Parts: sequence; C-alpha cells; structure tokens
Amino acid sequence: MFPTVNNALAQPAAPGFLETITNGFNAFVDVLSSIVFYAPKIGGVEVPLIVLWLLAGGIFFTVYLSFQQLRVSSLRHSRRLVKGEYTRHTDPGEVTSFQALATELSGTVGLGNIAGVAVAIGIGGPGATLWIILAGIIGMALKMAEATLGVKYRVVDEDGSTSGGPMYYLRDGLAELGHATLGRILAAIFAIATVFGVTGAGNMFQSNQAAAQLIYITGGDQGYLGGKEWAIGIVLALLAGFVILGGIQKIGAVTSKIVPFMALLYLVMCLFVIIPNVHHIPWAVEQMFESAITGRGIAGGALGVMIVGLRRAAFSNAAGIGTAAMAHSAVKTRRPATEGFVAMWEPFVDSVLICTLTALTIILSGVWQTNPEVEGVQMTAAALATSVSWFDVPLTIAVALFAFSTVLSYSYYGMKAVGYLFGGSRRAEQTYNVIYILLIVVGAMAPLEQVINFSDSMFFMMALPNVLGLYFLAGIIKKEIIGHRVKVDAGVISIVPEEEQASAANTSASDSDPSHVDVAHAETVAAFEAAAEARYDALQAIEDDSVSDEDTEAARLAAREAASVAVETAQAARAITEAADDETGMVPEEHPVDPLQAGHATEPSVGNDDEEAETEESVQQQA
Repeated sequence: MFPTVNNALAQPAAPGFLETITNGFNAFVDVLSSIVFYAPKIGGVEVPLIVLWLLAGGIFFTVYLSFQQLRVSSLRHSRRLVKGEYTRHTDPGEVTSFQALATELSGTVGLGNIAGVAVAIGIGGPGATLWIILAGIIGMALKMAEATLGVKYRVVDEDGSTSGGPMYYLRDGLAELGHATLGRILAAIFAIATVFGVTGAGNMFQSNQAAAQLIYITGGDQGYLGGKEWAIGIVLALLAGFVILGGIQKIGAVTSKIVPFMALLYLVMCLFVIIPNVHHIPWAVEQMFESAITGRGIAGGALGVMIVGLRRAAFSNAAGIGTAAMAHSAVKTRRPATEGFVAMWEPFVDSVLICTLTALTIILSGVWQTNPEVEGVQMTAAALATSVSWFDVPLTIAVALFAFSTVLSYSYYGMKAVGYLFGGSRRAEQTYNVIYILLIVVGAMAPLEQVINFSDSMFFMMALPNVLGLYFLAGIIKKEIIGHRVKVDAGVISIVPEEEQASAANTSASDSDPSHVDVAHAETVAAFEAAAEARYDALQAIEDDSVSDEDTEAARLAAREAASVAVETAQAARAITEAADDETGMVPEEHPVDPLQAGHATEPSVGNDDEEAETEESVQQQA
C-alpha cells in the first residue's frame, strides 16, 4: 500500500513556465477578441459593433463633407492631384501623391479582395457584393478625413523626413481644442495598437499565406517546396528587407510599380471569365439585388447578408483604421486637403473595382452554386479555372505580390508608431524594422492562429481612438476640404508648371537634390500663393455677415502675416540667389546666408484693406 505515491502519480504535472505564459497569452487574446469584435444579436444576427462604428463614421463624414466623394468635380480634381499637377517636387515631404496612394493600396488590396469576397458570397450569396460596394463608397469619406489630418499635423524634420498619422493629430489636434490629456491618451492607445496590429497581420500572416499558396501550387507537402517554408520565408524576408530599410521613399517607389502590375494581372485573369459571359452580366446584377433584398439561404435574411458584406469590406479597405493618414503624411505637398482627395480613391479601387471584379468572376462562373463546399481563395481559383485551367499559377503570383506589397506598407506604419512611442528615435525605428523582417521568416514557418487573432484585434482597435478623434476634429477637416475646393473653383489655387510638378512622370526633378536657389525660388512662390489664399479667406470673411467679428479680424490678421512672410521670403531668396554659385546654385559654406528651410512658407498665413494694397505692392516689388 502506497497511497501517497499512487496519489502523486495520479496528479497531473504542474504546467511549465512556457506553457503558463502560452495559456495566459491565449486567454488574454480570447478576452481582447471578444471585446473588440463584440457582436450582440439583432434580429437573430450577430452584428459586430466595430463594423457599425466604422460604418457610422463613414456615413457621418459623407454627409458632413457634402458628399465630396460622389461629386464629378471632386473626382476630376482628385485625378489631377494623383498626377501631381498641384504640388511641387520641392514641397516638403518624401513621396509623390501617387506613391502614397500605391503604398496604402498595397496594404489594403490583397487576400481580402481575392478570398474575402469569395467568403462573403459563400456565406451571404451574391447580395453581399452590394454591401461591400456601398461600404467602399462610404469609406471614401473616412479616408479623405484621416489623410487630410495626417498632412496637417505631420512633423517635418530638418533633413526633410516626415512623421505623421493619427497619433500626431490625436495629440496635437485635440490639444488645440483644449483636450490635451485626452489627445495624448488616444494617441498612445493608437500607436500601441498599431505596433502589434500591423506586425502580425502585415508580416507573419502574409508570409504564412504566401508560403501556403506556393507550396499548394507546387504539389503540396509532397511537392518541391513541401516542408521548405523556412526557405520561402528567408527569400521573402531578404526581398522585403532590401526595400524596407530604404525607408518610405524606397517603399513608395516599389509599391508604385507593384500595385499597378498586380492589379492589371488580376484584371486580365478576371476578364477571361467575364468577357465570354458578358451577356450574363445583367443576370449577375439581378442576383446581387435579389440576394441582398431577400437574403435567402442565410440566417437573418437581408440583415445577415448586409452584415456579411459590411464586415468583409471593413476587413478589406481599412477605412477609418488610420493607416491612410500615415501613408499620405509623407507626401510632397503644402496643402493638407490635397491628400484627402487622393486618399478617397483607395476604398473605391479596393472595395468597388477589385471586389466587384472578383464577385462577377465568381457569380458568372457559377462555382458558388456548383461547388459550395469550396471556400476562400480556392473558390476564386475554381472560378478562374473555368476559363483557363492553369490560371492557378498567375493567381499564385498575384497572391504572392499582394502579400509582399502588404509586408512593405505595414512595415512603415509599424515603424512610425514605434518612432512616436520612443520620441522620434531613429534607432528605435530601425530596431523595429529588423525585428519585423525576422518575423517574416517565423510567420512562414509556424502556425500562428492566436498570434493572428491578437493582431486582428489590435488592428481593429486602431479604429476606436482614430474615428473618435476624427469626430472631435471634424470642423477642421471640413474647413480644409471645403476651403480647398472653393479656392480651386475660384482660381486662387492653380496648376503648377509641368517641369515643377511632383509627379510620377517628373522623376528627374523628384529624385534630384534641389540647389539652394531652387529651394529659395520654390519657397518664394509658395509664400506668394499662401498670401493669395489668405487674402481670399480674409475677403470672404469680410463679405460674409454670418462670420463673427472675431473670426473676421483673425482672418485679416492671418492675411497680413502671410503677406509679411511673402516679403521676407522674397528678400531671403534674393540674398541667396546673389550669393550662390552661378553654375550650381549652391551657397558657399562660409557665406553667412543660410538656405531657406523647406516648409518655411507654410507658416499660418494669409491681406487687410488699407494695409493690404501697400503690402501687396511691396511683395510684387520684391518678386
């Protein structure tokens, strides 16, 4: 009889330290996920509150900004902004508007468009597509709002590098409104959520999915790449590291080439299915509307279809998450609203164009009915295979490119969040980049279900402080957006000469280091433009009886200050030009005149009746 020994043998062994940590982490993730994705039942359908939070923000700014994303004049103006017609290559910033657009699209266009739409149709039928499209259109207003603030509250360092995003406009914008403490808290929450959110979703998940698709296409576990996830991860990490360590300029240059290529590749594949069935498109559209209204085949009927579509759109276009504000804060521009009009295209391209392409391909092919057991990317692959049997190869290439481009853009978002948390430390940012690159290999090799769940939760947590901050700063957003449109329509803001534009076509000017004389000239022109815009604001305030006396006087004062800045800038420019070498346009190092710093002409600016004419004449003389 050995009762003590027998009892001891029957007792389970105490969990080790690593197991305890793992269990604790898993429990934490479960709680966090249940909070972020809390979904009470409405009409028998689980409705995630985070989806309603984003949808409400999109609807509010769509109405508050007077439906700017649906106006033909706004769409025409935004197209010119994407081409760089209103910005100079000497403007403060690091990338062009098109490069920022490509960077943000590289992070949103991906598996959500290929697999996510297929999942939505598999669950909710073709009707889910309509809600994805609607959510994309509404999301355009959210992207417009956050990108505008991203530029307005960015920080431009002396070396020309930029730092911006929700953490900066939450901190500084709310401080301007008298809510400094709340702003700092929201900014810190956003930055922390960003670091963890983009790290898992942006590198580990992407490398994991890319490796899985490459192994599948080469014969599965028994194929050439079977069991070689580590090799795929290393190759992906090396390629990504080469770009990531080059900073936002390298990322923007690469994504601006990858995004159009992968979008074109995917478009061509889809058209092989759509064009032969073009006469069935009216039927496909009818299926979308009928399914959306009746909701047959899904719990909750029409409401269930709506929630499925809205949820997939939220996961796909990231409107309201805040990443667009970080991408566009690096753009060469002096007017924050320009990037609002550029960023609004991102949900349109993502959720309206590409998601619709996927949906039409799946619906017209009929695989959603003939092969209902097939899910996600396999459903899209099956749809493409109905036209060309070997389209799984280019689809794999597209998936790999989508994953790679997402890895690039998300690294920048995480790096900037780390930089904010560590007071702008370049060492901290570079350390994060190295860790981020190494985790690409880990992601390709290991099943990381809980890590991905944690990242998803943190990623969507970013929307909580971001959208809340947008509500607080709505007045500033509207002033920038509507004010910009009014000045463009009035001719106060005009197109920049082609040779000076910050455009993808004008690469020679964008890549070169401008001379001191070039900078001085650009600053002078920018100062004149700021003075003209400020004078216009002052005259509008004087003529509008609804504007208070205090605001009118503030506008007049801003106009006088802007005119004074223009005079000072012109004087400094003349001194620099006279002191510079005729051939290079550079000021000798020993000369006491310092070159104008980029951004000098963007000080709060803008004429006064009697003094205005005298100042304007002085400005013209200096010019």
